[in-house]
Amino acid sequence: MKPDTLDGWERTHLSTDVSENDVDSEIMVMGWILRRRDHGGVIFVDLRDRKGLLQLVFNPEFSEESHAAAHAVRPEWVIAARGIVRIRPEESINPDLPTGKLEVFVQELKILNKSEPPPFPLDDDIPPTDAVRYKYRYLDMRRLGGVRDNLLVRHRVVSLLRSFLNSEDFIEIETPFLTVSTPEGARDYLVPSRISPGSFYALPQSPQIFKQILMVGGFERYYQIVRCFRDEDLRADRQPEFTQLDIETSFIEEERLFDIMERMMEKIFREVLGIPLTLPFPALTYEQAMSRFGSDKPDIRFGMELTDIGDIVTSTEFGVFKTALQNGGIVKALKVDRGERLSRKDLDDLRDFAAVYGGKGVAYARIKEGGEWQSPIAKFLSSSERDLINQRVEAVPGDVILFGADSFKVVNDVLGNLRNHLAAKLGEIPANEHKFLWVTEFPMFEYDEEAGRYQAMHHPFTSPWEEDLDLLESDPGKVRARAYDLVLNGSEIGGGSMRIYRSDVQERVFSALGIDPEEAQEKFGFFLEALRYGAPPHGGIAFGVDRIIAILTGAESIREVIAFPKTQRATCPLTGAPAPVAPEQLKELGIKVPAKK
Repeated sequence: MKPDTLDGWERTHLSTDVSENDVDSEIMVMGWILRRRDHGGVIFVDLRDRKGLLQLVFNPEFSEESHAAAHAVRPEWVIAARGIVRIRPEESINPDLPTGKLEVFVQELKILNKSEPPPFPLDDDIPPTDAVRYKYRYLDMRRLGGVRDNLLVRHRVVSLLRSFLNSEDFIEIETPFLTVSTPEGARDYLVPSRISPGSFYALPQSPQIFKQILMVGGFERYYQIVRCFRDEDLRADRQPEFTQLDIETSFIEEERLFDIMERMMEKIFREVLGIPLTLPFPALTYEQAMSRFGSDKPDIRFGMELTDIGDIVTSTEFGVFKTALQNGGIVKALKVDRGERLSRKDLDDLRDFAAVYGGKGVAYARIKEGGEWQSPIAKFLSSSERDLINQRVEAVPGDVILFGADSFKVVNDVLGNLRNHLAAKLGEIPANEHKFLWVTEFPMFEYDEEAGRYQAMHHPFTSPWEEDLDLLESDPGKVRARAYDLVLNGSEIGGGSMRIYRSDVQERVFSALGIDPEEAQEKFGFFLEALRYGAPPHGGIAFGVDRIIAILTGAESIREVIAFPKTQRATCPLTGAPAPVAPEQLKELGIKVPAKK
């Protein structure tokens, strides 16, 4: 059977556009066959297009020609149909389908293209493996639900972002993909230059320097929905190429920027999910977040806060606590309400959990009547110490107290992640709740033991607080940054800062990072020069678009909201990238690839 051409046919309706107002009207629909059912005389076809499903009826009493043609069709064939809209018989109405009351009696059928049998059924609720789905992503996209619906939500969200920012007088400007490599952040993806042999472009990890230069250029309010690239080890929420909503503003401080971003989020959640958000969002400093939750991106949908008990056990003889405090570390407690829900095995398994985050273990105490402890460590603590700990964490009989004692980083990593783990395990996280939180006043620097120097916690263009400037040379570890993250349900969805806009301050920050004037000039000379030509006070923020869409759609991985994702090995099963190139291309670029061993 030779496929037809459109031959002047033009689709009048997509599936869900058909309504009861079209009953007894002639329409033309086009799409793919999801399934075909022959009921002994009458053939039913579920036609799928990008909006959904519509039932077609091939009845020989209505059209012998189309009925005869329908005998040949198979799943995933591409067809066009002209027919009359009818109301389904009451017994065949499908209340779960938007078009479940309607069907189209087909007068004429055109077979536009055939399909080989697909490698997996497209009408099955159980998806194939990720490797198969990514290789045949075009088929995965046809399946109702899943990535198809996620991409439609993505389109809507991106449209809303643009609409909102345009209404707030922001200007969308594109920045270069081929730029210069900088020494900060993750590894760059490099692009060799044919015209300048031995030199390389770098794909941008973000448009950071360019958007600041746009502020120097006087645009004042910029945004861009931009692709960014980072050569780093992957996980569920990372991809080598990802999409960022990039924003920069001049003559603004944190409070005003937060207000704009909160109203933007409120619009998205109201329009997409029908969920009203309460504004303004709460805020915690970095120090407060780490103290209470052990994380700089805490999930505030539930309690289970951490409590410092170092002052209670400062004179303890318990070796684990004593050693941690003597080494400048901390001791914290995490109370679990109704701890009887945790078995002895659950508690014993915490040693392995702690090891993942660098801890040696997690001590525990079950609280019995009268505040007595059932615990391997009870005998090492005095009764007054145990009583004070009970009071501090507000423990009652039936609770379990978990303890971490080590460095600041290890204790918070272990207990902060354990808090999330136990909340999920015990069903403490409310479903369908969305809690936003600003985390502010991050440390400006973090010390890299391996490199033996300070590194920027965010990036080297983040402004320190004015009152901390004098600490840049004397005590960099105490300098606070005017940096902030927006956290949603324990995920960082955006981060930014007020920027350095004075060249003298930027040079001092470079010096604190161990970047000497020669290296600064080599890597950032064009940027430092721009700051000397009247740069305005400015700041901005960048949001992970993929992560926001994943949260809105309930996807477990950002791969499910990206049209053509990479695997954890940064490969593309669809195209086979990365792949070798012809020797002639390498020779033209002056690149020699060593032979595989």
